[in-house]
Amino acid sequence: MRTQVVIVGAGPSGLLLGQLLHKAGVDAVILERQSPDYVLGRIRAGVLEQVTLDVLAQAGVDQRMNKEGLVHTGFDLLFKGERHRIDLSGLTGGQKVMVYGQTEVTRDLMDARQAAGLTTIYEADDVQIHDFDSDHPSVSYSKNGKTQTISCDFIAGCDGFHGVCRASVPRKSIQEFEKVYPFGWLGVLSDTPPVHEELIYANSPRGFALCSQRSLTRSRYYLQVPLTDKVEQWSDDAFWGELRNRLDPEARENLVTGTSIEKSIAPLRSFVTEPMRFGTLFLAGDAAHIVPPTGAKGLNLAATDVKYLSDALIEACVEKSHAGIDHYSTRCLARIWRAERFSWWFTSLMHRFPDQGEIGQKFQEAELDYLIHSEAGSRTVAENYVGLPLNFGE
Repeated sequence: MRTQVVIVGAGPSGLLLGQLLHKAGVDAVILERQSPDYVLGRIRAGVLEQVTLDVLAQAGVDQRMNKEGLVHTGFDLLFKGERHRIDLSGLTGGQKVMVYGQTEVTRDLMDARQAAGLTTIYEADDVQIHDFDSDHPSVSYSKNGKTQTISCDFIAGCDGFHGVCRASVPRKSIQEFEKVYPFGWLGVLSDTPPVHEELIYANSPRGFALCSQRSLTRSRYYLQVPLTDKVEQWSDDAFWGELRNRLDPEARENLVTGTSIEKSIAPLRSFVTEPMRFGTLFLAGDAAHIVPPTGAKGLNLAATDVKYLSDALIEACVEKSHAGIDHYSTRCLARIWRAERFSWWFTSLMHRFPDQGEIGQKFQEAELDYLIHSEAGSRTVAENYVGLPLNFGE
């Protein structure tokens, strides 16, 4: 088989890249080691920045999102038992975010790819990439006991943190930066109405909490928990009880509880790979970087990577210019590090750290107090939360 681009990974990054390339007339095959149902079963983020909304519109997959997504123009910071609203639109000249689950984004992209009759090979085993340091790369895989090889011009590694693409790069050619946080997020998904019309980020002496949502009838809640905790230790009643303890009186009164339909604990880390291009191999999304979920930058950063990469690959395949691919890594990393900084800062501000003591809690509360009473401080939070423009700093 021969194609112009092989995309490894059929998560939202790979599917979005495939859709953008298809719109420009560039052939691409997507390989995925899991089944479609498994991919759709991943519960992930749900807050989309304006840049991501624009890229999804460019890909032609925004119809259902615009109909069902929830537009948010602000969010609440809760500390010392009181909530304070950050007016995203008012502080950023009318910008907003949209709550629309990553699962739904993935479903829309899958449906669009299937409708266009494009090739996605699911349950591809033993995927290996070859000769990406040359002009004749290829990707091999096994399916139904038979090994296949796809020749291509470029390989896009959209296969996540544990994928084969980054792991195939020689260690001498790559540098990795990582910070592992000493806690995780216990998340619960429930078919209950959200506690509030917008998100609530809570700084509590008992630890961080987040009240989020997926729709007007489905809620997503998180609690900071020790890394040693197991999901089995947390009954639904225990979760709701601890969440109440970290909320303000009004939120406690409005909280509707119910049976969890998904419950999991996710560790938190900051991770960046440099560079993101190795010959004809390009990394994008979680294959190149991970952010703590505080601030919801993961999917949005991935969408930006894909926007830069699709433009570069279209330029290379259609216009026969390598200017875009030569600058891909530099452009991405400038934006990635800004988002990594914000996610690290927001995480450090909102969570209880094992060694911070009571003085650490006081420092956090004082900074939060400054942020809500300083227009400049509030604007800094708002600008970073809604997402910096694509050309910021260029």
